[in-house]
Amino acid sequence: MKRFFNILHQETSGIHQAAYILGFLAFLSQVLALFRDRLLAASFGASGTLDLYYAAFRLPDLIFVSVASMVSISVLIPFFVDNLEEGKEKNRKFLDSIGTAYGVMMIVVSVIAYIFIPKLAHIILPGIQDPVRQAELVKLSRLLLFSPFFLGWSNLLASITQAYKRFFLYSLSPIIYNACIIGGTIFLYPHFGITGVIYGVVIGTFLHCAIQLPFIIEKGMLPRLTFSIDWEGVRKVLFLSIPRTFTLSANTIALICVTSFASLMAAGSISIFNFSLNLQSVPLSIIGVSYSLAAFPTLAKLFGSGEHKRFVEQVSVAARHIIFLSLPVISLFIVLRAQIVRTILGSGQFSWTDTRLTAACLALFTVSLVAQGLNLLFVRAYYAGGNTRKPLWINLATTVFDIGFPFLFIQLFEHYQLFHYFIESLFKVEDVPGSVVLMLPLGYSLGELANMAVFWWFFQRDFKHDFSKPLFRTLWDSFSAAVIMGFVAYIFLAVFANVFNINTAEGIFLQGFCAGILGILAGVAMFIVLKNKEFSETYKALHAKIWRTDNVVLPDQEDIVT
Repeated sequence: MKRFFNILHQETSGIHQAAYILGFLAFLSQVLALFRDRLLAASFGASGTLDLYYAAFRLPDLIFVSVASMVSISVLIPFFVDNLEEGKEKNRKFLDSIGTAYGVMMIVVSVIAYIFIPKLAHIILPGIQDPVRQAELVKLSRLLLFSPFFLGWSNLLASITQAYKRFFLYSLSPIIYNACIIGGTIFLYPHFGITGVIYGVVIGTFLHCAIQLPFIIEKGMLPRLTFSIDWEGVRKVLFLSIPRTFTLSANTIALICVTSFASLMAAGSISIFNFSLNLQSVPLSIIGVSYSLAAFPTLAKLFGSGEHKRFVEQVSVAARHIIFLSLPVISLFIVLRAQIVRTILGSGQFSWTDTRLTAACLALFTVSLVAQGLNLLFVRAYYAGGNTRKPLWINLATTVFDIGFPFLFIQLFEHYQLFHYFIESLFKVEDVPGSVVLMLPLGYSLGELANMAVFWWFFQRDFKHDFSKPLFRTLWDSFSAAVIMGFVAYIFLAVFANVFNINTAEGIFLQGFCAGILGILAGVAMFIVLKNKEFSETYKALHAKIWRTDNVVLPDQEDIVT
């Protein structure tokens, strides 16, 4: 037990080591999230009831990003880093002021939202017209208002734990959150129905925050209610966070619009969209989110000390590794999509029709995996540089694509038979009703690719130093390995179809697992043949972490260690 708590409080140095810790714990969290989704799929299938569950999150999510995100990690860490150098007392007063202002603001917003949710739900989700279902949606949405309140406090506390580089402690929060949803599905759903699952969500958000309290209290940094608010500090935070809030709100509004489109489709469309979105979030969390989070404190420190060239180099290092890892994953997810979905979700009420549609949506989502990871990195790079306005304008502009592309493709799918036939044939869903749902991830992915292109152009222009050139070799190496990996996996899918009984869950799993392993081995061989720099760095960093060697020096180590 003592060793466990020592690990919780241990400081982590180095961008790769921090990224691997975040990535490993993100993987554990995503494993639980997948088990959570499997339970939901088995209990409800892609049904109208589960549509209500997912739809109920949209309004609380909007409150979270529009209000609770004002105490976000990305905005507060630079303040903590600066204040730590000037003494603990300054941080103490700053925390009390921010905590008090946030608490009052969230209470006011939550009360207003509680009153107006019935009207907003009717407007935002026009496809849910049945009065009984509308009443259930309103009840679930009101219960979920606790979530942004607790998650906002968790963000505030996580800013402290990350400023002290306690990445392990920070990464436990989503694991506990998903475990509580699983508990709600297993133990509370039989007694309270879908409301029991929501109870699990609320308990999970509370513990998401509470897990960080022992370390915060130990450091004497727990925010306290104060009437002597440092309004200058609050003003500075708001000045930086309001553009960021609108930046996040743009993406959430896009998802609300996409959910609105799905509500007008066949029952279960919202569930299929969310299942596939959650599945593609697994590699995104492990790769894109982990690297962007691990890089942020280093980037903030480098920019704050005026080392702008090293700042750009660190963004380039993180971008190279996001590309290096994401492209092969895209290849495997597209080839093994049916095996992935059937293995993870294919039980109970989740039918073969649900599997085929979700698998096709998953393939379309993963096309933009690199773009989504780089977008997260670009946003945090701008925040580390104290510029929250540029990501705001870029995301607001590209939200037009995130909303417009799905709408455009829905119209094309419904009115142009050639396009309709092409999409259904490509993903082998010709005889599946409700295939129009594929237009949602297709449009969303194209929007994310457009977003990445705009971010890339502006970042290269704004920071002058050569950001793009080091990425070209990585793009070529990773694309080459991804093609080989996907080809080998595809060939061996057919081979193992004759070895295993693919009419059973075990057979489907073994078919995809064995084909995937051989594909990965082929990709690794390709990286070795190409003498890929990122592969060498990853191997050495993992060797240093696992075997605790003290003398391993990575090629970029001097630039990475904070």
